[in-house]
Amino acid sequence: MNREIFSNISKIIERDSKATTYKFALLRGTIDLIQENSPFLEFKEDRVHFPMGLLIEKWMIYYYPIFDSKNRIPQIHGNAKLSFESELITVAEYYNGKGGLSVFYNDLKRKGVPDEISNVVVSLANRLNSTLRRMPMYYIGRSISFDFHSIYRPEKPKKSIRVARVDTDYLVSNFGTFSIPFEYYEAFQVLGSFISGQDSIFYKWAEFSVNASGKKLPIEKVLGNLLESPVTERDALISKGLFEKLLKQKAETECVWTGVKTEKIQVDHVIPFAIWKNNDLWNLLPAVPKINNNKRDKIPTPRLIESQKKIILHYWEMLDESYNTRFQSEIKISLLGNNDSKNWRHLAIDQMKESCNFLIEKRGFSPWEPEMNSVT
Repeated sequence: MNREIFSNISKIIERDSKATTYKFALLRGTIDLIQENSPFLEFKEDRVHFPMGLLIEKWMIYYYPIFDSKNRIPQIHGNAKLSFESELITVAEYYNGKGGLSVFYNDLKRKGVPDEISNVVVSLANRLNSTLRRMPMYYIGRSISFDFHSIYRPEKPKKSIRVARVDTDYLVSNFGTFSIPFEYYEAFQVLGSFISGQDSIFYKWAEFSVNASGKKLPIEKVLGNLLESPVTERDALISKGLFEKLLKQKAETECVWTGVKTEKIQVDHVIPFAIWKNNDLWNLLPAVPKINNNKRDKIPTPRLIESQKKIILHYWEMLDESYNTRFQSEIKISLLGNNDSKNWRHLAIDQMKESCNFLIEKRGFSPWEPEMNSVT
């Protein structure tokens, strides 16, 4: 099995557009169909073909509880709505008091949806079909290729078949097919359940705890506790405040990434807090707000770190002088290990470059260097 495919999947998850949850729903749906070993899967040459209708059904089931929730669970940035949101909310409202998602799913699988809601479900299916073809299938993989449809390829188009009832068979028969490369099918087949399914480590841990409690604990609560981090945003603010105070005392206003001097300086996590919840002083460096906002959750390239090594070391030495015990303790644990601490400066720079390279090349996070037109 091609190792590059696993690297590509990681890059897609991390780098591809995250304006909506479409990418995650598409990957989850594909993995579920593969894990279920759907008899509708067809193998042709080097690609595996799926009924679009089965994916449409998956999306109905995934998004139904989200829009049926009393609390808003955002699926898109800003105040915009998903293209199929209105239809799905109408379906959820119809089944409210009739058994909810379970009854809707049972109707799709067995009886067909009632006539009074069938037109809405058909409209919902059409919206989902259009969304899937125009959005995630079209764009997914752009982080590894400049081509559109580089992984997901719509194959047979939608048909217009008159059926007696609206159910899963209607979805399978009426909405054509899509395909993915066989090598991606193999990767999802082997690792799919660990990526998104109930075989994931967190889910298995939570499931054990629920069973050990005699099923008195809800799995959602256990998962929430397992995912709780010991490092919080409040900790980040405290560490940033410490550094900002030092910068004011030293009258330092130079952006570490550009060399631009400004009174409006911000302390930036070199390796973003969202990726690596690390508030070590060595991981905090000053940047002008425009550059900081442009960087966001991207990773500085090793080339950038090397080019800015002199100013990085300048700030590290300032921190070492003012907060020696903490700085040296943190940099030893995170960057130096058992290496000679007397030569900490260049060893730490090299390890920082290695850590950033690992996050970019192996984990698939987006690389970053400041654009020249964003410096001024």
